[in-house]
Amino acid sequence: MDKITEDIAEKAGKIKILLTDCDGVLTDGSVYYSEFGEAMKRFSMRDGMGVERLSRLVNVETGMITGEASEIVRRRVEKLGIKEYHAGIRDKLFVLNKIIRDRNLQADQIAYIGDDVNDLEIMNHVGLSACPADAIPMIREIAHLKMINTGGHGAFREFAEAIIQFKLKST
Repeated sequence: MDKITEDIAEKAGKIKILLTDCDGVLTDGSVYYSEFGEAMKRFSMRDGMGVERLSRLVNVETGMITGEASEIVRRRVEKLGIKEYHAGIRDKLFVLNKIIRDRNLQADQIAYIGDDVNDLEIMNHVGLSACPADAIPMIREIAHLKMINTGGHGAFREFAEAIIQFKLKST
C-alpha cells in the first residue's frame, strides 16, 4: 500500500459519520420546476444503498447538510432513515461544530462529500473529504478523494464503498 493510500486508510478507519451535501452530490444538480414550484429531483438508488451499507457493514451513520430546504429532499432523507438532517443551511461549519459537540466527536471522525463553494469550509475541517467527478475545480483541489462518478450518478456510493473497504481492511 503506498503512502497516500495508507494515509486515506488511516483517515477512513476513524470515520463514525459521513455527511453529505445534496444537490450536486446526491443529485446531478438539476431541479425541475413547474408552475407550482420545484417539481422533481433525480436521486440514484445506488447512493441509497450506500447509506444502508455504511450503517449495516461498518456502523457509520449518514447525515446531510444542505443549503436547500426542499420537501423532495426531506422525503428522500426520511426514506433513507437519515436522522442527522440539516436543511436551509448557509453556515455548514457551524452545523458541523454543533454535530461534533452534540455527539461528542472529533473532526477527524467525520467524512464529508461536497461539490461546490458552499462546501469548501466544511471540507477543510473534517477528517476525510471527497467530491464527485464533476465538482468545481476549487473543491477538487482540496478533496482527499476525487470520485470517478458524478453527482447523482453514484459519487456518494463510491465514497461510501471506499470507507467500507478501508474500515473492513483495518479490522
